[in-house]
Amino acid sequence: MANWTPYTANTRGIAVSVEPTYLETRSSPDTSEYFWAYRVIIENQGRETVHLLSRHWMITNARGELTEVKGPGVVGEQPVLKPGESFEYSSAAPLNTPSGMMGGAYQMESENGELFDIEIPTFSLDRPNTGAFLN
Repeated sequence: MANWTPYTANTRGIAVSVEPTYLETRSSPDTSEYFWAYRVIIENQGRETVHLLSRHWMITNARGELTEVKGPGVVGEQPVLKPGESFEYSSAAPLNTPSGMMGGAYQMESENGELFDIEIPTFSLDRPNTGAFLN
């Protein structure tokens, strides 16, 4: 994406930034298959070491249909982030409409065993050169 502004959220000193990109070569509008890649950077700007345990994504298409994705870690990893450290990964998501949105939360664990959620910012999935159709 040429003129990209990251979607960001900060919870308890943990910053999450997301950059979505439409994958035209993997998409097939004739069969209502649209794919986006997204890059996530999780940065520990706080004072405590945290462990990412799980993810909970909420993916909504242009018709308002919700798909939830839950599971341990991200891309097969459960990173531990000390203050000042970051973790970056890329993944992809399909939709059956040319636009939609994603967001959610990561469950984290602090050094003392406290479980808490951090926000994954909600971001738009919009096929380039088309209008958004979200309600």
